[in-house]
Amino acid sequence: MLNNKLGVHALVFSGGTTPAEVEYTVGEAKKAGFDLLELSLHDAVNLDVAAAKSALEAASLGIVCSRGLAFDADVSSEDSAVVARGAKLLEDSLRITHELGGTHFTGALYSALGKYGHPLSTAGRNNVVAVLRDLAKEAATKNMTLGLEVCNRYETNVVNTASQALALADDIGEDNVLIHLDSYHMNIEEDDFVRPIMLVGDRLGYVHVGENHRGYLGSGHLDFISFFHALVDIGYTGAITFESFSSAIVSPTLSNDLAIWRNLWDDGPELAAHAHDYLRTALGGNRVSS
Repeated sequence: MLNNKLGVHALVFSGGTTPAEVEYTVGEAKKAGFDLLELSLHDAVNLDVAAAKSALEAASLGIVCSRGLAFDADVSSEDSAVVARGAKLLEDSLRITHELGGTHFTGALYSALGKYGHPLSTAGRNNVVAVLRDLAKEAATKNMTLGLEVCNRYETNVVNTASQALALADDIGEDNVLIHLDSYHMNIEEDDFVRPIMLVGDRLGYVHVGENHRGYLGSGHLDFISFFHALVDIGYTGAITFESFSSAIVSPTLSNDLAIWRNLWDDGPELAAHAHDYLRTALGGNRVSS
């Protein structure tokens, strides 16, 4: 049995981060029984940080922030100006996460979120290492952790497998850089669900649970039994966050980046309640409550 806080991605409820959208999202996440909310910072320009923090505190809801970069602000680029813009986005996002009360900033922090037309270059990877090393050192001064989310080949050319993420974390060389595994991406890139989890072991810092088609948990073909058993075997105690996307809820930028073209569900609150019940049952009903 696992004893973990359960989270839900904000895009289950709302596509933006205006004060009204955040207040609604926080309320629905709490109503569904979750312990924390994951907020993508792609729409941070519209985020009222003080209001969002107030809403989270009123609901006693934890916060994790995530993001990927853009092709014109990409730390894996060989263009120094593009790298600098990406580094600035990461610095701003780390600050926002901290101001919201979060201690974990995760995602595709190492590249743009989209399909590349070429392999990662040595110079580009060196830029990733340099930028994330500096970001990790800054995060450490705030007692924060960075997560390297392992994403599939259609969303990045930097990190597609757990072993690649470990190698990148090793090169960054900072203890507060951990690995973020996601069942949706693992289904595409890994041989199975067990070996990557065992390989990462105590360096696993965050987990996304999503179906192979990003719809209702249990409606696809993923082997969540082996997935959760592997988490038990390594003694994973971090958060487990449900992630699902549908064209019914559209983010100004993220929906296109993730190629969310199909309508897999219409009722976010109902989807969230189902996911919470599914996870609670799968984890044996034994978890931490906020």
